[in-house]
Amino acid sequence: MDSIGKYQVIKVLGKGATATVYLCRDPDENREVAVKLIDFGIDGSAMSRRMRKLFQNEGMVSRRMNHPNIVRVYDAVVEDDRAYLAMEYIKGYSLEDCIRIDKLLPMHRVIGIIFKCCMALDNAFRHGIVHRDIKPANILVDENDEPKIADFGLALNLSKDIDHDSTFIMGVGSPAYMSPEQIKGYQLNQKTDLYSLGVVLFQLLTGRLPFRANNQATLIYRIINTDAPKITALNPNLPEALEPIIRKALEKDLYSRYRNGAEFAKDLSTVRFQILAEDDSALDNKHFEILRKLEFFTEFENIELWEVLRVTVWRDIAPKVAIIREGQRNKMFGIIVAGHVEVSIDGKVLCRLGPGEVVGEVAYLDPASDLRHATVTSLEPVLFAEINASALSLSSEELMERMRNALLGRLVKRLREVNSLVAAQGLPAVVAEDGSLSSGRLARPGGADLELTST
Repeated sequence: MDSIGKYQVIKVLGKGATATVYLCRDPDENREVAVKLIDFGIDGSAMSRRMRKLFQNEGMVSRRMNHPNIVRVYDAVVEDDRAYLAMEYIKGYSLEDCIRIDKLLPMHRVIGIIFKCCMALDNAFRHGIVHRDIKPANILVDENDEPKIADFGLALNLSKDIDHDSTFIMGVGSPAYMSPEQIKGYQLNQKTDLYSLGVVLFQLLTGRLPFRANNQATLIYRIINTDAPKITALNPNLPEALEPIIRKALEKDLYSRYRNGAEFAKDLSTVRFQILAEDDSALDNKHFEILRKLEFFTEFENIELWEVLRVTVWRDIAPKVAIIREGQRNKMFGIIVAGHVEVSIDGKVLCRLGPGEVVGEVAYLDPASDLRHATVTSLEPVLFAEINASALSLSSEELMERMRNALLGRLVKRLREVNSLVAAQGLPAVVAEDGSLSSGRLARPGGADLELTST
């Protein structure tokens, strides 16, 4: 189409289940705007009536909002079979682009973005508005790194009597980001948005949701009944100071959760002050390239390698330091990135290993015991990529399988090398007369021969 009302269409920005968003030009103000167009249809169905309610709600609610971190709405028009909303056009991206493990933003940027979202939601609630659908796709980030909360189509107007409010629709929202009280259909206040924002913060920091399941029923059960894992268990490089903030934001008990966005933001500002405001993405990229070149990770997909990176702690180890010691109990393992180490048992040298080699994998793979049976000592300055086994256990199933196969492959290779060394010290073997095993006898020391028969 060439135009939507007075707005001149430039291109399609995106399509959703109920609406299409176009980039348009406003001829009156000579500016670019985003126009959300909803086609109600002419059948008068329940779905059409519901969409009309949602649109009328978004237009009414959004025009009341005037905050630098909330997308501004300039115009809302309802026609017989369609409606459209003209709003601020944000040149940038949505946080949905930043939740993959290989696309995570630097920590200080995440905290800054969520801090501003806290203040925006606080402002909305003071106008009597609860968003009810806070998720990464509904938080846009402009060219100046300013977040903008969008899509108030599901917002709840608390200034109205819910019993008579035609815009109040039960059960709306995105299940993975819903608060326990929203899932249960309880009356909502601003704390439900702060919970959802806590889920977004968790995902931006770790690359995964706090609650995951293969079906919606299990997901809902976990949201209501189970605790989220610690973020430092998923990403050991995150500061412990973030733990109580995440835990309070995701509290199932409303009385223990943050009371308002300002309180949430205050705690975040304390942590951000402690973090060096430097972009560590360059260091992440450097570490990624280092791991990518190691033979051990040849079969790993890029996204799996980024996942490994998030559960890895890089350590500079001085010479003659025991990285692993006999008698210890843990499942830590890692990769030698630079330098050489010596593996010994009972004070006797077993072997020496260099860059690209894995150490500690036997205790990690052993399902029955985490007892260490060998010591690993640095021979020179060593750069060691320590993989946190606890964090790895919470990673994706694909990564777990890939890591297990890679470690087993390395064990098999070493076992064959040991077999070759042992065989070199053994007695000459009996030369077989042919290659088939049909029948024969196996000699055993000090006893009668055993008869072998093929089946």
